[in-house]
Amino acid sequence: MLYYSGFTRRIGDVDDGSTVTDFLPAERARGITIQSAAVTFHWPPQGQGAINTGKQDGPRSHQSHTINLIDTPGHADFTFEVIRSLRILDGAVCILDGVAGVEAQTEKVWAQANSWSIPRIAFVNKLDRNGAAFAKTVKEIGSRLKGWPAVCQIPWWKGGKGQFTGVGDAVNLCAMKWEEGGDGKSIETFTLDKLEIEDSGLHLEIIKARAALVESLCGYDEQLLETWLECEDDSMAIPPQAIKDSLRRCIIDGSGKLIPVFAGASFRNIGVQPLLDAVDDLLPDPTQRPDPEVSLGSIKGGLKDLMSGRLAISPVLQKSLAKKPASRNSLVSLIEGCALAFKVVNDLKRGVLVYVRVYSGSINKNATLWNTSLHVTERAQRVLQMQASDAVELSYIGTGQIGVIAGLKYARTGDTLVSIPGMSPKTGPPPPLNNLQLKPIDIPPPVFFAAIEPNSLSEEKNVTESLTLLLREDPSLHMTVDDESGQMQISGMGELHLEIARDRLVNDFKAKATMGNIEISYREAVLTEGISHRFVLHRDVAGKKGKAACEAKVEPLLPHFPSEENTVIRDGNAVTIDVLTVVDGEGQPILPPELSLSCIKAALMNGAVAALARGPRRGFPLHETHVCLTFNPSMDYFGADTSPAALSAAARIAVQTVLQAADDGDSIALMEPVMNVVISCDESSLGAIVHDLLSARGGRILSLDSDENGSIPASEGLKVIDVERIYAPPDPFASIDGTQSSGPGQLRQITAIVPLKEMVGYLKHLRSLTGGRGTFIMSIDNFQRLSGPREKAV
Repeated sequence: MLYYSGFTRRIGDVDDGSTVTDFLPAERARGITIQSAAVTFHWPPQGQGAINTGKQDGPRSHQSHTINLIDTPGHADFTFEVIRSLRILDGAVCILDGVAGVEAQTEKVWAQANSWSIPRIAFVNKLDRNGAAFAKTVKEIGSRLKGWPAVCQIPWWKGGKGQFTGVGDAVNLCAMKWEEGGDGKSIETFTLDKLEIEDSGLHLEIIKARAALVESLCGYDEQLLETWLECEDDSMAIPPQAIKDSLRRCIIDGSGKLIPVFAGASFRNIGVQPLLDAVDDLLPDPTQRPDPEVSLGSIKGGLKDLMSGRLAISPVLQKSLAKKPASRNSLVSLIEGCALAFKVVNDLKRGVLVYVRVYSGSINKNATLWNTSLHVTERAQRVLQMQASDAVELSYIGTGQIGVIAGLKYARTGDTLVSIPGMSPKTGPPPPLNNLQLKPIDIPPPVFFAAIEPNSLSEEKNVTESLTLLLREDPSLHMTVDDESGQMQISGMGELHLEIARDRLVNDFKAKATMGNIEISYREAVLTEGISHRFVLHRDVAGKKGKAACEAKVEPLLPHFPSEENTVIRDGNAVTIDVLTVVDGEGQPILPPELSLSCIKAALMNGAVAALARGPRRGFPLHETHVCLTFNPSMDYFGADTSPAALSAAARIAVQTVLQAADDGDSIALMEPVMNVVISCDESSLGAIVHDLLSARGGRILSLDSDENGSIPASEGLKVIDVERIYAPPDPFASIDGTQSSGPGQLRQITAIVPLKEMVGYLKHLRSLTGGRGTFIMSIDNFQRLSGPREKAV
């Protein structure tokens, strides 16, 4: 893409380690993407094709568009990189392997894209490889991604059975042939008439593909149905632009109900330019996406509604707006720019770089930015546009663009940055604008743990600082310090994730440390309802007299726990805080003057959370535990000595005492993480893998599928796809009945629940069982109680 758009002068290759977006040494050594990288280019290249006049007369792909491309990883361990990139995208291209088809991790990322309603198109790659099966992949798109595949391009095999040489275009009714062994720039285009002489088989197949494409689109788009009826039911007479417009209308809502499918082989440089045209023609620009969701404290709504004044705002803000006549009706003149920080990178030359997506206005160079999550102001010293590892200086980043701000000290992933001219650097914008937040990015919980040991005491500070930088870059990594041993522990999404973290720590940050064995994060849980206990704290807290009391009780958290007003669910536990209050004549609660209701609840919550962080049995955090805290001002309040700090300490000790009593009565169980594992293997290895999971690893098999059966539940409103009705051109290597030849080589999929402890280092074992062909992905399922023999082993 970068080569054809004129951005680079040569084509990079993963195998040679010469790619632009995979620039980290670890990425080049392993041949995989680890960190998402952003590149901006123009398609068609500026100066080619029609000039972008803003008129939408011809195809959009004839006008030069600015494309911000983000290359994301495919490995399950780096799923957070995908999540934070999806959060800010307007559209996506899903690249599928023509040999492997729809893989398990593809389904996972597809489901994430569904949750953000990202419009998508699919590109079936690697069709030049032996065993490539375009038809099989198309049917898997229907069965496993639960969307109707609209085949826009079909592969052109030499002589119908031979080498992959080009693609047939069902939209523009033509075929494109690429020069063998060339750089992909010389393309020979055949109209249908010419194609009939060149390859009559492909000519007939394109006519079939066009009829199938129109038929499937008419089921989703009434406008095209009317055009089809006007053309007297002749699918060949419909103009290509009408089909492009219809495809765009069908995918722009991001529901994934219809999936345009394109074909190619990027290693042979086939099919890339038509894919870029499809990006221009079908995917939306920032103005065509839904209004970004924002919250101002308890007020929620759209960013455009807020800017135009349609969203109800607080009287305090209205008063401050009333002083500025220009801003009386809208906030457009008040808020200069609003952006979301979605990635932080520590660059050795440029320092900390914060990647942002601007949703409103612009972020100018040297602008003062208010971080609404941390309530601090920072200055945007430099504004850059990243080209993978290179950068271009800009004066501003405009609406809808992705850029980088250099020199921010505090910004983290998911923070909202607001630029307001004339804002006080200390107090920030007037409330509630100081709490204006775009929808944040969810961080998945860690799964794998390892110990980090500095080589000497003098290195400890340097290692801690390097780890802090690493954690700011990648929030899916977590660091904790064990209270008893003083050992630093790092946790992440998987073995490879921690291995890469160690490499970066040692090689990039030059930290002198070693990483210990991977440890599993166990949990503890309460089995029976405990007795309640009231604790009175009477001691100095932070150098001041402190006296406070509260009553605590613990019990197991039920699977379908009813959500109550006073209950907060946190880290798999529920904390219910009941403040007994006397109500005055107007129905308002009578509380101590210096302690508000929210202050009491926050203090008690902090105490309970601190107590739940270490269990009484082995010091593991508690899980599926329900804590009830009761505070009675008439008994538990002791005048000025009852401070929030004293209340927190009283709550913590009260909960710890009740938990210890439960442990004394053998009512605390150990829990271990169990994983949802999806293993792909061929038929011949199936028996050995199932036997190994059941007998040696304490696993439970949920299902055994051949790869035709999907595992993503269909989203609401999507039709159940009948795979038999999906059109796909015949594969040259398929058997007579049109299916891929089955037998020992047929791919099977095993879905199982297995304890995480048994999955450490499993990949090497799986490869030895399957002759190097087996792959697996896993995600945390839940925590389950340890059985007797397994508990002894732990």
